[in-house]
Amino acid sequence: MSAPALLDVPPDVASGDRSIATRSTAVAAVRVLHLINGEHYAGAERVQDLLALRLPDEGFQVGFACLKPGRFAESRQAQTAPLYDVPMRGKLDWRPARRLARLVREEGYALLHSHTPRSALVGRVAAWLAGVPLVHHVHSQTTTEIGRRFSSRLNALTERLSLSGAAAVIAVSETAGDYAAGQGIARRIIRLVPNGIPTPEKSAERGPPSGVWTLGTVALFRPRKGLEVLLEALALLRGRGMPVRLRAVGPFEESAYRAEVERLARQLGVAQHVEWTGFVRDVPAELARMDLFAFPSVLPEGMPMVVLEAMAAGTPIVASRVAGVVDVLGAGDGLLVPPADAAALAEAVARIIRGDEDYSALRRKAQRRQAERFSDRSMAAGVAAVYREVLAR
Repeated sequence: MSAPALLDVPPDVASGDRSIATRSTAVAAVRVLHLINGEHYAGAERVQDLLALRLPDEGFQVGFACLKPGRFAESRQAQTAPLYDVPMRGKLDWRPARRLARLVREEGYALLHSHTPRSALVGRVAAWLAGVPLVHHVHSQTTTEIGRRFSSRLNALTERLSLSGAAAVIAVSETAGDYAAGQGIARRIIRLVPNGIPTPEKSAERGPPSGVWTLGTVALFRPRKGLEVLLEALALLRGRGMPVRLRAVGPFEESAYRAEVERLARQLGVAQHVEWTGFVRDVPAELARMDLFAFPSVLPEGMPMVVLEAMAAGTPIVASRVAGVVDVLGAGDGLLVPPADAAALAEAVARIIRGDEDYSALRRKAQRRQAERFSDRSMAAGVAAVYREVLAR
């Protein structure tokens, strides 16, 4: 798929050229306030956290303002970054904008960076009141959500209207950029900055297990993540006599949905072969416990951080062929299957278990691709380039 016009960052930024950091650190750091929801700590929040850790190398100091204070505050790695609680009472509560504008002026923030439709709404007003530019990050496709048609459309409308005066919009993938342009965001302000994660200095060599295979998945579990499809695939594999179990890592967004999924596992006869870990902070350690990683999302994604983390860990991947995933996995980096197709997912897993796919080759190629194209430093360099462009206008 071709990238939207004016979407690319300069080649030296995309490759993480360290000369950019050398140029930027010669001057005083510029302060940027990231406006986030903050109730969860999942993929988008890990992006925000990593940016706070890496942007100082590029000459930018990050602070956080949370509109829905929650798990982010206690789970983040960037504990030294200032964090302010500016709670909203509802999705259309604009009152925190004045407090944010005052915070921006008093603390000397030169730029506001929003990450959700909610934060874009408040951030646009706060940026106008404070007289600073607004940059927005598109982490996912807002209009796509199961069982939330009205709220999804409201979020998309809020995001589109709020960004009419944004200085720049960062898309995490080419398909996310196409989505943003399709929602009416001007292509001239869209910039592509792929997500990235720390590249391990060295990963332990490992081969396929000799006994039971641990098939793992990691997510903030909600209907779009395809847990039902994965459980059906597990039942098919067990029905074929394949020694496989599932380790599901992460919290459920809603308790009612958890009860529904656990009921399905019992109906399929696989409940005893599933381990639910709940929320964990150390995702790489969890990935190291898995023999295979499954990402069965049934809807378009932005650029899933956990897929990048599985690549870095050298855990072979079977994933849905959806937007966001296809921006990451190339030929030989993992196996792609149609979304919502339990039989295809089960067969892809079976191919790896049977040895039809080269386990070690899948590991090596995915690790190499992550290191070359999706590092945390290249992500920070790309975001910093957008900041410089905006501030130079």
